[in-house]
Amino acid sequence: MFILQFIRGMLMAMADSVPGVSGGTIAFILGFYDKFINSINDLVSKDKEKRKESILFLLKLGVGWGVGFVTSVLFITSVFETHIYSISSIFLGLILGAIPIIVLQEKDTLKNKYHNLLFTLIGIVIVFSITHFNPIIRGGEGFVSDVDNLTLGIAIFIFFAGIVSISAMVLPGISGSTILLIFGLYAPILNAVKEVLHFNLEFLPVVVILGVGNVLGIALVIKLVKMAIDHYRSATIYLIIGLMLGSIYAVILGPKTLENPVDALSFSTFNIFFFILGIGFIIGLEQLRKYFETSKNKTISE
Repeated sequence: MFILQFIRGMLMAMADSVPGVSGGTIAFILGFYDKFINSINDLVSKDKEKRKESILFLLKLGVGWGVGFVTSVLFITSVFETHIYSISSIFLGLILGAIPIIVLQEKDTLKNKYHNLLFTLIGIVIVFSITHFNPIIRGGEGFVSDVDNLTLGIAIFIFFAGIVSISAMVLPGISGSTILLIFGLYAPILNAVKEVLHFNLEFLPVVVILGVGNVLGIALVIKLVKMAIDHYRSATIYLIIGLMLGSIYAVILGPKTLENPVDALSFSTFNIFFFILGIGFIIGLEQLRKYFETSKNKTISE
């Protein structure tokens, strides 16, 4: 059903375009993550039917993703820096709203596997460490923010960030946008994409370099993600929860990575309304998943 996959793709793109939860997390919440991963994996399958089915599924998803991403970028770039604390509060709501839903959906997987809480700790430490020791956040030179003056060093950095960020987007947990935020690239990359959409081709090399890194990242990580989900699901889910918890710290310090850095999110700058809005969005997605499941079961029974 095209409209269903289109909506799913749009929702994934909205998540991918903001720090917080990843598109993979949205796929997880909406109940089609396994099909999403299997479809990407089947693109190189020797089975022609599997390959054809996966291409059709991903094309439908991709059209929705493209529309959702362009819409999100055009909106976010216009408000991101001027309303950074409200936006960050939404990001926190998205993260904290998604964690209990994932836990409830995977309760049978997580039950009696509490030794795997070690992976939650590992996930927290990974994101915390990347964020805390980032030279931009610690007051260093934010050289990557000036992506319009592209040098070989910045190009390599963007390429590497593309590999890492797309890997995060595919895996439920920390979003690729959070990775870009940590690296100080989130606002510059969004701006570069917006400029290309407005036919300013001076920024095209930046988008192309990131895109090539994304393609390589998917090729490198998809087999690993599929193996982890299929054979080590409990440990993987605990790790995902840890990555999400760690990304809270990244979002709090996110304002310090802006081209014109401001203080980290604090109790005084935290916006409860937008925080609740983020949670509400995630709850709405969960209700949408239940609706899709009910409609599917009803169709099968008829």
